[in-house]
Amino acid sequence: MTKVKIPYGKDEVEVTIPDKNFMMVVWPKEVPGSSDPVIEIKKAMDNPIGTKNLEEIARPGDKVAIVVDDATRPAPTYLMLPPILEKLHKAGVQKKDITIIFATGTHRDVTPEEAKKLLGDKIASEYKWINHNCDAPDLVYKGTTKYGTPIYINRIYDEADVKIITGDITLHYYAGFGGGRKSILPGVSGRKTIQHNHAMLFDPNARAGLHIGNPISEDMTEAARLAGVDFMVNVVINSKKEIVKAYAGDFDKAFVEGIKFVEKMYIVKIPYPADITIASPGGSPLDINLYQAHKAIYFAESATRKNGNIIVLAECPDGPGNRIFAEWMEEYKDLETNEALKAVKDRLKKHFRLGGHKAYYILNTVANYRLYMKSSMDPDLLRGIYRIEPVEDVQQLLNQLLEENPDAKVLVLPFGNETLPVPE
Repeated sequence: MTKVKIPYGKDEVEVTIPDKNFMMVVWPKEVPGSSDPVIEIKKAMDNPIGTKNLEEIARPGDKVAIVVDDATRPAPTYLMLPPILEKLHKAGVQKKDITIIFATGTHRDVTPEEAKKLLGDKIASEYKWINHNCDAPDLVYKGTTKYGTPIYINRIYDEADVKIITGDITLHYYAGFGGGRKSILPGVSGRKTIQHNHAMLFDPNARAGLHIGNPISEDMTEAARLAGVDFMVNVVINSKKEIVKAYAGDFDKAFVEGIKFVEKMYIVKIPYPADITIASPGGSPLDINLYQAHKAIYFAESATRKNGNIIVLAECPDGPGNRIFAEWMEEYKDLETNEALKAVKDRLKKHFRLGGHKAYYILNTVANYRLYMKSSMDPDLLRGIYRIEPVEDVQQLLNQLLEENPDAKVLVLPFGNETLPVPE
């Protein structure tokens, strides 16, 4: 028997799989965390890719905007900020002239308690920080991309003399990769900008692991050029959320170097699709809500045969995590799955709505797989609205599925938000 511990919220769930059914655990190609992550970040900043050093870019009297990830991302902002602030102050920039902007996109605001954890108590209390508002009336228009996306940007970011972005480089299910230019779009962009960009998700090249030729990714890059980025600090983290590598400098050139590293760590070949895939986003905060945890469902599809079983462990303490997502799932709850899927797709093509796209993905999964989920969400809500079969005891469910198909092969994806299994 093979025992596997799978992340769930801030805890783990252990599952036992008979050896004859056990296929594999798809781990990231783990790289140990840096022994001193701050030194790793400083080293990257001292050797920037494609730009001058930050203290050569900033000048006394400059207004500086630093974009950081919100509470739905695992980026260790509290480790990245001190070296950045140190260099800014060395260049003569005053504390009062620095604004930290949470790249919330269309997400909810970061709370003061979350800000302390994300930034560190000292920085959260001594520096000005704000939440981006994608519906703010004073967003600044910067032009339109070749894909027809009108670029509206946070005014404080736009008016800064020095613009810095931070984040972590990961796989993303339709943008190809997270990090880099995503700090701008969707991070500090207007709702209209984000909606137009994300509406391209039906393009066959809008998929995980593809950067060049991915229209969503290329659109984001063009948006970042229009908005302007003076310096980027991004990191790659392992499954323990430890920094393994840092990249700094030009927002695109340094990002591309980071992508190469992520590909080696997080794109994993598997021999064939499994009959049963047990997946987790990777624990908290990646399973904070269904909206975020869905990435693990999406990546699990790559590992699972059509009409196979996907069991997801995602605590989702914040519930669905997006009002539009919840409303659309509620609206189409009485339709057959394929009928609902077609209705949502047609609606998105006519008028893309963020959150509606997540309804499309969930319905698409349910139409092609048997989907189960262990979570803290109300079981009746999960089953009745989201068409996902709730699970209390994962082991009991697995045993039941193996009784139905004694020869079934079981694959485990413990860090499903960041690991892409690719059948050979």
